[in-house]
Amino acid sequence: MSDASAPAQPTAAEVRAAAEAVKAALDRHLEAVERRTGEDDPAVYAAFNALAAAAEAYDERLYDRYDEVTPFEIPGADDSMPPYTGPDEPNALSVLIRRDYAVVEPQRLLAQAQRIADLDRDETTDEVSGAVVGASVHAALGVLFGEFEPDEIASRHKEFGLEEGDSTLWVAAADEPSEPGEWLATPFDQADPERVVCRFDVSSVFDEEDVEEDLDDLNTADR
Repeated sequence: MSDASAPAQPTAAEVRAAAEAVKAALDRHLEAVERRTGEDDPAVYAAFNALAAAAEAYDERLYDRYDEVTPFEIPGADDSMPPYTGPDEPNALSVLIRRDYAVVEPQRLLAQAQRIADLDRDETTDEVSGAVVGASVHAALGVLFGEFEPDEIASRHKEFGLEEGDSTLWVAAADEPSEPGEWLATPFDQADPERVVCRFDVSSVFDEEDVEEDLDDLNTADR
């Protein structure tokens, strides 16, 4: 018995229609690029997403019908920033930074934090400072980030028993500076991707992808 719940295989005509949709989307994308009005033209962004969707649909139908795939890899819309819609001449900006770390050497972290506490304490806080760190990684992190600026920790993370993970930096435009204390309780809730002027991401994933591409190139060359 056949499985009635299984999706129907696309017909040859449906595959052909999907291919024609890719061709049309490709033409529209080129037209948008040729007529773009700036680096972040929303028409180019929309045409890019339409081309990506059409290519993905064609690839799926081609595979389901003929067990074949295309040689193209188009990033999805979620992998890119939306077009910039903020002011042309921002009067203010916000710099949003996230850096991830793994605590790989807790004892090193504890020792560094205790050293900082020992340097800071005086006769009246001797016992308290010694108890602040102890064997608590939580307390040690508080001492560490209370003493050093985040950029200094980033440059010296190995000294503190930390290992870098992913990081991202967004520069977002604003119409006016925020009122003092306005966003401190929820610092990232008001981040608007459409007002991001520029963005910089660092991740080991990129390095791994580069290595895989290099290996594929070498394997291809050896054939």
